[in-house]
Amino acid sequence: MLRCIAVDDEAYATRLLASYIHKIPNLALAGTTTNPLEALQWVQEGRADLVFLDIQMPELTGLQFLKICGPRCKVVLTTAYPEYALEGYEHDVVDYLLKPIAFDRFLRAVQKAQALLPAPAPVAALPSVPAPGTPAAADYLFVKGDSKNKYLKINYADILYIEGLKNYVSIYAAGQRVVTYQTLRDLEAQLPQPPFVRVHKSYIISLDHLRMVEGHTLHVGSESITVGETYREAFFKLIREKG
Repeated sequence: MLRCIAVDDEAYATRLLASYIHKIPNLALAGTTTNPLEALQWVQEGRADLVFLDIQMPELTGLQFLKICGPRCKVVLTTAYPEYALEGYEHDVVDYLLKPIAFDRFLRAVQKAQALLPAPAPVAALPSVPAPGTPAAADYLFVKGDSKNKYLKINYADILYIEGLKNYVSIYAAGQRVVTYQTLRDLEAQLPQPPFVRVHKSYIISLDHLRMVEGHTLHVGSESITVGETYREAFFKLIREKG
């Protein structure tokens, strides 16, 4: 298995990368951090085979990180800024992922890394890192606010439904609406399923707040949401299983 660490000064980004890592066989999550100096120490201690590394970080940028760590591990850069791609490849990075990162694109980067790296030693000594959605997982999430270092804590139990708006999502929870820069697909990967269910290309609902199903219309709180055709078979199968 390849030991992976995710490094990004945005906590939601490390959670997304962790959820992707947990989905892929032969990958082991060795740690996540918002502190690049901590990540550099892990690499220097030999704890990682593959690093998913943000570029724009305080204290130590991703490119400075690459210069210090050298060839100790393979690196996949993650960033919202395409202009750094050329300099990244000059440091022999495996791949360059632009945010928001889709799972299929992430998977291709992993496959490139696996082709370059020899089979590593077993990772039985690694501490166990619970997969998102397991009983030990947190019952809340943090989403980015309207400034760089502002994060809002939202309890899963308070979320009624979530609406996707291109690269933003609106989270409707306990009498408030929170808008944050993130795709619906990326947020879906972080949420425990159930109770959260994708019912439309633009909507995720919480079954805990589903009051009634009327034909293809779902009544969630005071909102009425239509189940998209693509999602109907899976949704109604889930409803029947819980009936």
